[in-house]
Amino acid sequence: MILQSLYEYYNRMASLSGDNIVAPFGWEWVEIPYEIIINDRGELLNIRYTAEGEGKIKRYHKYLVPHREIRTGKKVKAYLLWDNVEYALGANPRGRDDIEQRHADFINKINSELSSYKIEQVESLVNFLNNDPLKQIENNKEFTETWNKMQEENAFVVFSISGDPGKTICDYVPKDYNNKKLEQTDSGICLVTGKKGSSVALTHSPIKGVRGTNTTGGAVISFNLSAFNSYGKEQNMNAPVSNEAAFAYTTALNMLLSKDSSNKTSVGDSTIIFWSSKKESFLNLEDKLPWFFADAPKDDPDRGVEAVKALYQAVYTGKPPYDEGNQFYVLCLSPNAARISVRLWKEGNVYDFAEKIKMHFDDFAIIHNKDDIEFMCLNKILRAVAPEYKLENVPPNLAGSVVASVFEGSPYPLTLLHQSIRRIRAERHVNRARAAIIKSYFNRFNRVNNLSVKEITMALDKSNTNTGYLLGRLFSLLEQVQNASNNYKEPNAGIRDRFYGAFSSAPVSVLPILEKLYGHHLGKLENSKVFFESIKTEIIDKLNADKIPAHLTMEQQALFAVGYYHQRQEFFKGKSKEEKTEDSNINEN
Repeated sequence: MILQSLYEYYNRMASLSGDNIVAPFGWEWVEIPYEIIINDRGELLNIRYTAEGEGKIKRYHKYLVPHREIRTGKKVKAYLLWDNVEYALGANPRGRDDIEQRHADFINKINSELSSYKIEQVESLVNFLNNDPLKQIENNKEFTETWNKMQEENAFVVFSISGDPGKTICDYVPKDYNNKKLEQTDSGICLVTGKKGSSVALTHSPIKGVRGTNTTGGAVISFNLSAFNSYGKEQNMNAPVSNEAAFAYTTALNMLLSKDSSNKTSVGDSTIIFWSSKKESFLNLEDKLPWFFADAPKDDPDRGVEAVKALYQAVYTGKPPYDEGNQFYVLCLSPNAARISVRLWKEGNVYDFAEKIKMHFDDFAIIHNKDDIEFMCLNKILRAVAPEYKLENVPPNLAGSVVASVFEGSPYPLTLLHQSIRRIRAERHVNRARAAIIKSYFNRFNRVNNLSVKEITMALDKSNTNTGYLLGRLFSLLEQVQNASNNYKEPNAGIRDRFYGAFSSAPVSVLPILEKLYGHHLGKLENSKVFFESIKTEIIDKLNADKIPAHLTMEQQALFAVGYYHQRQEFFKGKSKEEKTEDSNINEN
């Protein structure tokens, strides 16, 4: 289904754009840094550097060129009409022993595949290649600096004829030139199209753009070892896909994974792409989904919120007729040496996807400062459970598991809960994201498994009698009293820094010390003693019915964190942003 959906996406995009964006069969769009310009007699005129922009936004001009064949190992295999300077010009910056063979293969490929077409521009190129191109370049001092850089980078080049601006020699080659080659390949039944007698692609083009893979790309489908073969079949004859379908799905995949793609995002070690079977007029999920994963841009922080609100509106108003027949696809990929692993494949109606995303945002909704962004993106959630708040430190496969839970409506992975508790204990900080993770994990787990357990609310729940939740509230109270006695300036080593880990796991062991500190700090207060004492009495009254255990379970420790967070947020109500920042010091990274 994955290949079929990509095949259909390629055909959809090709019908919308023609050859301007989507390459036709047997061709591809490639960024090439240098264009070598010759005259019709095959003499060098100029070398044009095609870069546009600087730094991270630098891009090279894209050219439509014949599709490259896969080069593996030390086997010499030139591309048609474009290649690096070793193949195309015979340069030898790395001192290779086979450099003459490489350059000869480049010329021979042009002659063997294009000589029958009698293309004047191709003949001019062959004259240039046979007339010592290196000498022509090196004799022109104007190109010395450029040529040194080209050799250093082993840069790719494409050729054009002077007087034909905007066109390369590739543009003069008929688009169906490679059909003759397909007649010589093995045939079979294509598993994607179902067509009989299709020429089967023995190898598929590499997929580039998946985070963490080799620069040369990786393979989604590959039978490159004898252990993978069966019934005497070799390579991809084990799972026959026609050349046409293989080209279509790899082209679509590379297009979705390209640097300029808006249908791509990275979460942890996973790269996620998404697309729909047709353009959506009412709920354009292709446009709104990136804001579910990534942080809003600094220059437009409200854009992500607006996208999510539009999604909410679409689900609430509900207009299924606009979604009928429109399928939406999500593919999550991660690197695995020279291969690419599929971590998640999900397809369904656009409206169903929107409902699942809305459910996720509802589950993660929790009280927060009014100055915070209303909806947390997935990257923010994952950073909250990673050391140093860095996505590269997210545990392997966790991102893909969380994405799967969102789109399937299934319970969130237990690893997410455990990681949240670990980071809380390590840093002694319960921020919004970590509290929301705990809330959403238990609420969804209980809902999916039809357990009659009290739901964790968005804000403080005074009716919650869970021991862990009440002890979290109590600890927040003890800390707030300390802060109040210090004029709401948090001490360098307050009780949270000294006792959070112990009290959240073995409360009885440190409760006497905390009670003593509470009495000491409360004695410094004048106006708010009654307020704090009333809250403590309310908490202690509920705890009396259920004696404080010597040790808290993992679930109780999780609810301890939520109770602590809820009570802190309750204390912050009505305070200014400056007071909240000074008092809470909650890390929202």
